[in-house]
Amino acid sequence: MRAVVTADYGSAPAVTEVETPHAGPGEVRVRIRSSSLNGFDTAMYLGYLKGMMEHRFPAVLGRDFAGTVDQVGEGVTAFASGDDVFGVVLTQPLNAGGFAEYLVVPEDHYIARIPAGLDHATAGVLGLAGAAATGVLEATAPREGEHVLVSGATGGVGAIALQMLAARGAVTIATAATDTEVAHVRQYGATHVVDHTGDLAAQVRAIAPGGVDVVLHLAGDPNALSDLLVPGGRLATLLGVVPERAAERGITVSSVIANPHGALLTELATAAAGGRLRVPVQRSYALEDVPSAFADFASGTIGKLAVRID
Repeated sequence: MRAVVTADYGSAPAVTEVETPHAGPGEVRVRIRSSSLNGFDTAMYLGYLKGMMEHRFPAVLGRDFAGTVDQVGEGVTAFASGDDVFGVVLTQPLNAGGFAEYLVVPEDHYIARIPAGLDHATAGVLGLAGAAATGVLEATAPREGEHVLVSGATGGVGAIALQMLAARGAVTIATAATDTEVAHVRQYGATHVVDHTGDLAAQVRAIAPGGVDVVLHLAGDPNALSDLLVPGGRLATLLGVVPERAAERGITVSSVIANPHGALLTELATAAAGGRLRVPVQRSYALEDVPSAFADFASGTIGKLAVRID
């Protein structure tokens, strides 16, 4: 089968032929239709995860997946051949991935059915970004009327987080620089917009003179962001960086790792199918073009970069 792989730590993504997997006991095989790029994929091929997670090379990139079950192993009861499913592949050692024609995962892995009204293309960009957005909100528990600064609001996680915050009645301050980015974050629920390339502190203080209650650290300098919190404020980071002055200011810092379990995936998919959650896609790439998509991802994106597997 065709797949996009990294051959070793730091090896650039490449399209190649690898052995087609088969479902073993307790496993399902998915004929993949769509996927998307995430920061995890970049970290994986650059070798940043060496020593943190076991790898088996050549390793297929792509954590998100959506497609149709075409083979079930012995003892599988949760899914049947023909089921449309989506999810996130985090099996270890890191070897299987969503940038491929087929994927085998355990039936109790991060996988759920795609509900009626949701297509493969949307499901393929939803899992990891939706779980990450849910994670940072659960860690900080923003309340109605609280000021929440979303740093890195233009990406896929940011767009989903803005919608969830709006549903909670929070006052959101989103970072964006260009006119296109400003229009984008407002479309997804930003109450205020600040330019992260300018004097960020002055702009935020003009909106919340006493500081913000919550910071969602999806990008940017965590130390500068933590200084914008009220004493005792809350900060959640997806980047695993703890601000230096957090403890002395009584700031609660949560380092969040997305947990795309089946119940959450079902909840996210139901919201997306019902129109209550939208996932922006800037561009879609064929499997053969995924290596070049990584360069586009590194240069900055608005929303998600999707991958279609035809």
